[in-house]
Amino acid sequence: MRKRSSEKKRHVVAWVNKAEWNQVLENLYSKDVSLQKFALQRISAWRGRFAHSSPVAVDCTADLVRCQVLDRSGQLSGDELVLLYGASLVRFVNLITERQQGKIARPLRRLAGNLNIPEWVVDLRHDFTHRKLPSLKWCRRGCKVVLEWLQQEYWSRQLGGGSDEGWESQSEEEEDPKRQEDELLARQKEMEAYKSARELLISYEREQFQTFDELHQVQENNLGQAPLADMSWLLGEIKQFSLDASDMLVDVLLEDGFLVPTVEQLETLGCNPSEKSDPTQPRIPQVFLHFWLPLFRALNSGFFIHLLLEKLFAELKLLKEEESSHRAFFLSAWTSELLLCNNNKFEYHFETKQQKKNRIKDRIFVNRIQLRWQQLLAACLDAPCISTPHLLQLILDDMEHPLPLETRQKLLQLCSIYTQAARGGGSASPEPKRQPIYTLEKLHEKQKQHLRHVATDRSESDHKAADDLAEKAKALRGSPWQVCTDKVQWKSFPLGKVPGQSDDPSCLMVENYSTMRVFDQPVDLESGGAQKVPGVSAPARTAEGFLWSQSDLHRLKSGLVLF
Repeated sequence: MRKRSSEKKRHVVAWVNKAEWNQVLENLYSKDVSLQKFALQRISAWRGRFAHSSPVAVDCTADLVRCQVLDRSGQLSGDELVLLYGASLVRFVNLITERQQGKIARPLRRLAGNLNIPEWVVDLRHDFTHRKLPSLKWCRRGCKVVLEWLQQEYWSRQLGGGSDEGWESQSEEEEDPKRQEDELLARQKEMEAYKSARELLISYEREQFQTFDELHQVQENNLGQAPLADMSWLLGEIKQFSLDASDMLVDVLLEDGFLVPTVEQLETLGCNPSEKSDPTQPRIPQVFLHFWLPLFRALNSGFFIHLLLEKLFAELKLLKEEESSHRAFFLSAWTSELLLCNNNKFEYHFETKQQKKNRIKDRIFVNRIQLRWQQLLAACLDAPCISTPHLLQLILDDMEHPLPLETRQKLLQLCSIYTQAARGGGSASPEPKRQPIYTLEKLHEKQKQHLRHVATDRSESDHKAADDLAEKAKALRGSPWQVCTDKVQWKSFPLGKVPGQSDDPSCLMVENYSTMRVFDQPVDLESGGAQKVPGVSAPARTAEGFLWSQSDLHRLKSGLVLF
């Protein structure tokens, strides 16, 4: 028996020996494109020898490495690369999870989770097949992660002599038949529950859309008040189903097309898909909120609401790289609505019955629900997004046993730093100049702001200096003097000396000059006399000219200074 068992495990391989296999593995994960091309050629030869029995992991690795080689060649456009990466990633998810499928189809997310494949890779495959094509950046990231997964789960195990379970044909005859039967029944029950949950929620949506359509027609034709549809039977079935399979019901609710509406659903309800509230404090559009209110009020229990909140945070955690997406906004908005309904921060002791009716008509539930706040707090901090500071504030305000004030403030501050989002709903945020710096990005931003301020101040200073120079030049127009525009350190030169001037006094002599006698000086007749020399009185004027005395001449000579 042992010999037959050992013979059963032996199988034919396509590579010549272990050395060739090791060389192909090393070349596949090399950064050298030429080595990667050589490895791809060897795998093509293996496929020729193996025909249709080539290992799935080898085929998937080759497909993804080929994408990287073509990407680095620069010969393909971005759109072509996205399609190439998409085909390889879809092929990987389908082939790897195919062996895990039984006779009853199971969700790919669960199968991928059993194989430790990141869930966002499955979502990437879903986007390729059913939605808008992802960006090239996400394709490259998915390729890198999948290649690392293949290296760890297949190639490294082969190097270590590990078993080939999951990659080669499984020996089902050796497995426990009883366990197989139990797993099959569990899968079948799970699929039936999933199918039932979808059918119930689709029936609910169909009834609600019909009701809203009738209400819209009544309002257009002014026919008074529209009769409300009786949905008690359907809500009763959904409530009964939630008692048996709450997890499945919540999972389906959080799928696209239910609590996360499609664009077509929003347009049918008269909502503009592009008009959303502030993402830091998201709120569900009123019409869409009223659409789901009957269901939530029928499922108004502490267990269901807490489960829904935990799964909302779990879904937000998966969207760390897609904070601004349509799905992330509605998941955050539903979380906010549920927490706000349970918040008793404001008391309404003096309101009238009509005021109370108006207030509670938009609330998912009226009476306060006991929630496991420590678990919700941990789930909220574990799913950081742009709205986390707002959601964290709601949790901290509504906790049965609130944390110390200092602890709450530090949590909110750390959350705001991590999410890079200003916390709303509290006191006004400090001015940008006084705001403390906690991260390298904030430091770079602060430095850029400082450089912009310096450049602005310098520009204003240069502009003012130019205006001053222009004003001085205008004042000296027509004069032999002119304003010096050279940047001269005048403090280095004594008074009366200019840059480049020699210490020899002869340098002050001009080449061409003319002489003028004292008596030839012009006289300002309008002022009534000649210019006076200090200490010398004006001479008497006669018909023959000026009459100077000896003392006047002596004083005149003593007052002259020769240069």
